[in-house]
Amino acid sequence: MEIVSFINIEDDPPDLILSFAIWRPEWDNIRSLILLRTPKFEAFLTEADRGVNVSYEDWMNDQGEMLRRVELRDREIAIITTEHRFDLDLRKVDKEDIEEAKTILNKMNFDNRFVIKESGLL
Repeated sequence: MEIVSFINIEDDPPDLILSFAIWRPEWDNIRSLILLRTPKFEAFLTEADRGVNVSYEDWMNDQGEMLRRVELRDREIAIITTEHRFDLDLRKVDKEDIEEAKTILNKMNFDNRFVIKESGLL
């Protein structure tokens, strides 16, 4: 499980962005896991390319993946994409920030492109 140092939320049109700053002691710096959706421009995309794009700083290519599922439990979140699963520990993140993250996730999911499953208290 990866430790999240902090999260950043941007709800500035046309973008909806939720990013997780992931830290490991052996790394020299923080890596970012970014969820991005730009609903305004999705009409110009194919059906398969619509939804939340997920990118991770360590991926070698610039191709992102699509978000398929988010699982929230206690102070943890699982981000499941078309190719990867990220299990994140949110203990260092303020509860208010977690609530804002849940709000932006619901906003990103206006057309039910991915599943949000919540159990337990964050």
